Amino acid sequence: MKGLIVAIQFLTRLPTPRIAVSGAEFAASMRWFPAVGLIVGAIVAAGGWAGARIDDWTGAFAALLLWVAVTGALHLDGLGDIADARGAAHKDRERLLAVLADPHVGSFAVVTIALQLLAKLVLLHGLIAADGFIAIALTAFAARIGPLLWSRWLADLHSGLGSKFRDVVRPIDLLLWALLLGAAALASRSLLIAPFTLILWGLWLRRAVGGISGDGHGAGIEVTESLLLFAALMWIHLP
Repeated sequence: MKGLIVAIQFLTRLPTPRIAVSGAEFAASMRWFPAVGLIVGAIVAAGGWAGARIDDWTGAFAALLLWVAVTGALHLDGLGDIADARGAAHKDRERLLAVLADPHVGSFAVVTIALQLLAKLVLLHGLIAADGFIAIALTAFAARIGPLLWSRWLADLHSGLGSKFRDVVRPIDLLLWALLLGAAALASRSLLIAPFTLILWGLWLRRAVGGISGDGHGAGIEVTESLLLFAALMWIHLP
């Protein structure tokens, strides 16, 4: 359970007991990322349900507000950094790495983050209107399986936060979460596309960026969440 608490502290702004951990224990907390996703998803879905007692748009806004607040916009920051890096790279790897390391926010990041928030708001509204609260709750869980896969599969882009997770994810961890994802898909069939979404993001990172980093993990979580929300909405409206 210590690993779960560390993962909650890292991925969210939720209050947790203060505990001292070693670097190895911090890295190993990645194994608990999908469990944190379940917590985040439950909070978001509950907020959407409560807000929907007023109307569906209020529910969607409440869900989105909680999503950003609980995660501290951590993954949105990664999405913005990747957008800036790709926008400014001009096929120059050194320029790409320099932009990734730059703490300033560029126009590519602003536009991408704005579009991501707008997309989530619209998709949440559609799902809330269709009572798709289970799909909302499970989306954050499925997306956070991604970092486990990407850490084992992709080379480190640079020495940074993302590289601390190298080699801590065991095959048994991937198998366990894959089985739980399969079980979750019984409740929300759209989750069946999650493995393909995670693999496609990894392939894109390898081709377009050259490896994985903390920003790549965060951006991948955001992109996966939006795609899974979209898939859930499409599934609900299939004839």
